[in-house]
Amino acid sequence: MGNSDFLVMKGISKSFDGTQALRGVDFSAAMGEVHAISGENGAGKSTLMKILSGALPRDKGEILLDGKSIELGSPMRARQLGIYAVYQEFSLIPHLTIAENILLGQMPTTRVNGVIDWKKTFLGAENILKEIGFTGIDVHKLVSQLSVSHQQMVEIAKAVAGPRKILILDEPSAVLSQEELKRLFALVRQLKEQGLIILYISHRLDEVFEIADRITVLKDGQLVGTVRPQESDQNQLIRMMVGRNLGEIFPVRKPPSGEVALEVKELTLKNSFSDISFSLRRGEILGMFGLVGSGRTQVARSIFGADRFTSGEIRLNGKLIRPRSPREAVSAGIALLTEDRKRDGLVMNLSIRDNISLASYSHLSRFGVIDRNKQVGEVKKLVQDLDVRPPLLDQLASHLSGGNQQKLVLAKWLMTHARVLILDEPTRGVDVATKVEIYHIIDNLARDGMCILLISSELPEILGMSDRALVMREGRLVGEFPRSDANEERLLASAAGVIQ
Repeated sequence: MGNSDFLVMKGISKSFDGTQALRGVDFSAAMGEVHAISGENGAGKSTLMKILSGALPRDKGEILLDGKSIELGSPMRARQLGIYAVYQEFSLIPHLTIAENILLGQMPTTRVNGVIDWKKTFLGAENILKEIGFTGIDVHKLVSQLSVSHQQMVEIAKAVAGPRKILILDEPSAVLSQEELKRLFALVRQLKEQGLIILYISHRLDEVFEIADRITVLKDGQLVGTVRPQESDQNQLIRMMVGRNLGEIFPVRKPPSGEVALEVKELTLKNSFSDISFSLRRGEILGMFGLVGSGRTQVARSIFGADRFTSGEIRLNGKLIRPRSPREAVSAGIALLTEDRKRDGLVMNLSIRDNISLASYSHLSRFGVIDRNKQVGEVKKLVQDLDVRPPLLDQLASHLSGGNQQKLVLAKWLMTHARVLILDEPTRGVDVATKVEIYHIIDNLARDGMCILLISSELPEILGMSDRALVMREGRLVGEFPRSDANEERLLASAAGVIQ
């Protein structure tokens, strides 16, 4: 900790129900610095930041701002001190407009009778969004009508709307496109020049090395060390995070030799996508890349029966199918792991056992009564195979780390004995070690003959895992690349419309 550090956290400890989340962590940051915090899921990153933002009380330790010891009893007190946080779990109010969310608690009022001046409110919100580079959003819209990436923009706008000294960004890029990420980085650099401290939590190491001045690594609730990007590399950071070398991140793939199992022909959903055609072989991992708004997720939802496609056809093992609901798709042998596990994948207040069983009650029940022995047996095997931690079947999903929650969603669909598995952003918001585990699980499933459609906005993931890669842009399939011809430049150029 240097003399110029404006923020100093000393010996911070925190435990939950006997589990030690933080053990005497020291952390500091200087004004005008981007300080990244890295570590596996469960390392204590978010806990440390929630203590700083007033969302959690600390058990031990001291926090100093500009040399003065402070107490943070609530997020409101933190904001009074200029500390704002943008978490993975949004704090927006869905039934209010974008403008109301951004200026909540500080909306301008008229001089005469003190009522809200709506004209100034909407104009003020527009100016804040324009100032931070996020334009083209109608501030009159309800937050509930926004995509996840636009909600993230509103969260950031809300955080920078007031007086601030410290801005905490917890996995801010997880839902942003490449273009939106560029705008976020431009904003971070702009705020840095204004003298703010930016505390940046991310699992994406390339981002961390691009944007951070210093990187602090936590492991098992303890400080491992702090490095400067120019004096380190990603391999060193991974060793610090996981305590070992990970070897090759992506498994070595062999070309699939199975027959075509899934055929999609001229699939169209009005106002969403059109004329989508591709095939998928047994044992093949087919990547699908595209920028936000390209229509990838809508294609996945249509194949899964969550959206009704307008025209076209789907054949599974040569048989024409037209799933009118996810239930029908599951019965046919198709599963979809959605991009938002908390909203669409899990019931957070249910146990590991019940979450994994959610889509399989038809084969676990007889005459409407669940066979508990069969249920427990199948769940135990999946928990063991996927290494879900802790392997406690009665543990609530809400008490698991992001990586283990993702394994839970995967286990849920594997329990249905699906033959086609659609994975939409399967490693979003998980640490690098869990990513490697998930990649090897996907590879093993493909080797066992499963058909896998892998949708991802992470190009290294598409290139490292796919046997072939499809590219979508503005609702159309614009490119197909065999593994040997695929690289970042080609896929990005195709997705951006630079090449046809």
